[in-house]
Amino acid sequence: MLLTLSTTHSPATDLGYLLHKSPFRPQSFELAFGQAHVFYPEASEERTTAALLLEVDPVALVRNRRGLAGEGGALEQYVNDRPYVASSFMSVALARVFRSAMSGASKERPELAEQSLPLVARLSVLPCRGGEAFLRRLFEPLGYGVTATRHALDETVPEWGGSRYYTVTLEARTRLSDLLTHLYVLIPVLDDDKHYWVGDEEVEKLLRHGEGWLAAHPERELITRRYLRHQKSLAREALERLAGDEAPEPEERARVHNDEEATLESRLSLNEQRLQAVVGVLKECGAARVVDLGCGEGKLLKALLKERQFSEILGMDVSVRSLEIARERLDLDRMSEMQRRRVNLLHGSLMYRDKRLAGFEAATVIEVVEHLDPPRLAAFERVLFECARPNVVVLTTPNAEYNTRFESLPAGTFRHRDHRFEWTRAEFEAWARKQCERFGYSVRFLPVGPVDGEVGAPTQMAVFSR
Repeated sequence: MLLTLSTTHSPATDLGYLLHKSPFRPQSFELAFGQAHVFYPEASEERTTAALLLEVDPVALVRNRRGLAGEGGALEQYVNDRPYVASSFMSVALARVFRSAMSGASKERPELAEQSLPLVARLSVLPCRGGEAFLRRLFEPLGYGVTATRHALDETVPEWGGSRYYTVTLEARTRLSDLLTHLYVLIPVLDDDKHYWVGDEEVEKLLRHGEGWLAAHPERELITRRYLRHQKSLAREALERLAGDEAPEPEERARVHNDEEATLESRLSLNEQRLQAVVGVLKECGAARVVDLGCGEGKLLKALLKERQFSEILGMDVSVRSLEIARERLDLDRMSEMQRRRVNLLHGSLMYRDKRLAGFEAATVIEVVEHLDPPRLAAFERVLFECARPNVVVLTTPNAEYNTRFESLPAGTFRHRDHRFEWTRAEFEAWARKQCERFGYSVRFLPVGPVDGEVGAPTQMAVFSR
């Protein structure tokens, strides 16, 4: 398998300093599964190309794994595509041969290692389980121009069509360390396989190499699941750690805290009143396509599915476990095809722009904003009002003034121990009007629950329109 890296940066031979490999001396490296060779097919000040050629010995691999000197094992262990295609073997070779370059270190050219350079990476044969469309969904959000040429399944039998193998060229102006890191993570994702055991260490590798780009990638969930070989517990941990400051509480503690809040508000049937109020507002505004941001376990989604008006419903949450519960609550796997087309679930963060949130007529944010750290509110505001920019936003949050009416709630404490703040009516209205000024919305406020003449309703709702 062959990977080439080219640049037209002047002088282009500086690529050798960044890779820590001389353009004028071929080098070879012993690996557990074969040999890696680095050489330069061209090296001039105008253009320099470095090549990483990887030779994998599949027979030696089988013998090493079995711990035997003789033959044996299934035929597939000996006859396969591993010696010829870019796979996790290539990722291991990148980390071994270009370790310093991947880390962004360069003693001779430290300033160059931090610069964005014109770079071209070419993979001679890359398996793409998911096809060219998936390949583009992985690399184009990272700023790469992608050229893919599909190989025939068998050139002598054209009617068999194309294979899953492509020759791929990636072009971008970026740091060399970023390019190598993206290749390290995404090559095995495209192959959807790894040649070694995937455990907790792989979560740490993914988070380390994904720092600064993976959390904001629109395909972060699929990347994570494939990189970790579809091990649900590892993928869940990685996704929730990627969410950073917005990560939910550990599962058991979150359940206890949610139960505490539900018990506190149960006398008022406040949750049911909130859901009814939100559905009522959405029906009134005539929205058909609705996204529920911070959908949790899917209670609002289930209520929306009962109304024929809502033709497309998307639930997004940062907690993978909550989405799993939502899937069970909605009984998605047993839905009719017509119903299944109406609803979808999405893992995502309120802190990052996501083009999949655009185009919805209405967005709901129900008892979510108070779980965000105040310094993170600005990012959430832009994601919601500037990037997603629905025609209508329905947002609810606790009314802090009403807390004095809950006899079992100690003075000065929040209703939920994960709340970062709880607004008074004046604070909430001031925040909402500020968003209207910034993003071109108007707002009206509605009470939810019984209205106390002194402290107002237990839940306050803002309906933003543009």
